[in-house]
Amino acid sequence: MNTIKNHIGINIFSKAILMMILLYSFMTISARNLKVESPNGKISVQVFNGNNTENAKWFLKVNYFNDGKITEAISSIDLGLILSDGISFTDMKFLKSSKPLLIKENYTMPHGKSLQRHNTGNEVVFTFENKEKKKLDVIIRVYNDGIAFRYSLSGKGNFTVQDELTSYSINQEITRWTEKWNPANEGLYASMVGKKIQQEEWCYPALFQTKDNSCWFLLHESAVDGSYFGSKLSNKEDKNKYKITFPDPKDGRGKGESLPKISLPWKSPWRVIIIGNLNDIVASTLVDDVAPPSVIKNTDWIKPGAVSWNYWSSNHGTKDFKTVCAFADLAVAMDWPYTLLDWEWDSMGNGGNLEDALKYIHSNGIKPLMWYNSGGDHTWVSSTPKDRMLTHENRVEEFTKLKKLGVAGVKVDFFESEKQDMIQYYLDILEDAAQFEMMVYFHGCLVPRGWARTYPNLMTYEAVRGAEWYNNGPEFTATAPVHNTILPFTRNVVGSMDYTPVTFTNSQFPHLTSYGHELALSVIFESALQHFADRPEGYYELPDEPKKFLREVPTSWDETRLLQGFPGKDVVMARRKNNVWYVGGINGENIEKNINLKFDFLDKHNKYKLRLIKDGKHDKQFLTNDSVIESTDSVDVKLLRRGGFAAVISPL
Repeated sequence: MNTIKNHIGINIFSKAILMMILLYSFMTISARNLKVESPNGKISVQVFNGNNTENAKWFLKVNYFNDGKITEAISSIDLGLILSDGISFTDMKFLKSSKPLLIKENYTMPHGKSLQRHNTGNEVVFTFENKEKKKLDVIIRVYNDGIAFRYSLSGKGNFTVQDELTSYSINQEITRWTEKWNPANEGLYASMVGKKIQQEEWCYPALFQTKDNSCWFLLHESAVDGSYFGSKLSNKEDKNKYKITFPDPKDGRGKGESLPKISLPWKSPWRVIIIGNLNDIVASTLVDDVAPPSVIKNTDWIKPGAVSWNYWSSNHGTKDFKTVCAFADLAVAMDWPYTLLDWEWDSMGNGGNLEDALKYIHSNGIKPLMWYNSGGDHTWVSSTPKDRMLTHENRVEEFTKLKKLGVAGVKVDFFESEKQDMIQYYLDILEDAAQFEMMVYFHGCLVPRGWARTYPNLMTYEAVRGAEWYNNGPEFTATAPVHNTILPFTRNVVGSMDYTPVTFTNSQFPHLTSYGHELALSVIFESALQHFADRPEGYYELPDEPKKFLREVPTSWDETRLLQGFPGKDVVMARRKNNVWYVGGINGENIEKNINLKFDFLDKHNKYKLRLIKDGKHDKQFLTNDSVIESTDSVDVKLLRRGGFAAVISPL
């Protein structure tokens, strides 16, 4: 009997060894064939040259496999760099590929769309040689939710990068959602396909849907640091080729160099492509996953939360001591931990100054946040306080004062450039702020590039056309409903987004969105510091149920799921905090809709209480229903034109 057991054990062991050998052989063969696949086999990247000659241009091809069908997501991605001193990595000879390396990381984020992060991918390094016998490594990682690739140069020396040749060839029959380039990243996304495709410079991120609807992908970048610049995309030369493009020399009032200077050894930022269905896009943390790990060991002081904010309803509100106190009172009434003192706090009057305001805020158990002009010659904006973040010495002096005053964080505004020197400036602010345990968020800024993983004291970014635009002209009244349904699939995918949502009253220009739509934005839009922008009476006059919802809705999440939606039409999002789910749904269109809300994402063994707060008979009315549900249940929800709903699902 023991002999039989031993034989079986040896047989099983032999089979396991054989499987490992076969798996290793498959990965090795894939590498030799210049191909890398994701661990689940759904995504593959092929490396090929244009004419099979020894020295040639090299490209990547991205395929997506799902439901037994292979879709060509991106037909080719041009590779290459051009450096100073006549060094060109265009026509290159392939030398070798590394053995596949399994990348497997688990890490925790103190804020964002999910708490526990798990990413697994296969990495292969492909080495090329140019005509001058200089080597270029192309590092390719393929994850289950996308790919990332970057360039690496070894050796020594200092060079200027004259051009990066990375360019994505995208078939004109692929639908795209892109935003025209602007330094503050505050434009509108437009949907284009075929003859409607415009030739422009474009902001990150850019969203694409293949013609057969089987695959979506989002183009972005991550791990940008002071050794490079923040890039953009341009299809000016060819409407179906999106090339990595350097900053405009005129950005930042012409300050700083547009061409980056690098010192070897050097690695470029990761070029990131998130790939899959729409839920894969929305739930992906790939932009953070490929960024460097946190440099902050103790993150206990980093506390996401809701913020009362007076600028939207009163553009000069922080100059008025009584207004500042009223918004501190609002934070108390709504159980929000923070209030923001926006621009002009150094000119405060009408009953008190800054010190009086801070004393009042602290006496009510609220923590203050404070605004700063980023300063320097890179911005025309003269609003004060200015220049206090400009140098290391300035920042140390200011953060020392703020720490003594009990200020929890700073909002730094008006960067207006993504040149190499400005990238370093951003990171210097984060580094110095961390030394004083100071939270930071950026406005008038670039789109997230994965920095929140490396510096988790970076809580959020603006880089979005948000509710502030109701003050800038009549255009946002008409465009906001559709815009709101595109952002969850584009801008908010890649990092926290300070849209400053949930406004029920009107500022300078009115809303067309319903009260239900506005309430839902507290779940639809993710921002670690969520600035609720309405005036105090806008919240005080709410019925009890939506008011309670806004008191309790989290601003950081354990899990995020897209339940249904399509860019420009509607979106229903579920986010979990501990064992409670929050759901938000919005309609961007001018037609009423019935949404069938399914609960198959819930635990099958539990029953839950559902509180549903939805549109009433008109756009300023709420209806609230309580019920008991299980995972097999569903509920029909009627949405008004440009309407919405919010829900809380808690286990019984």
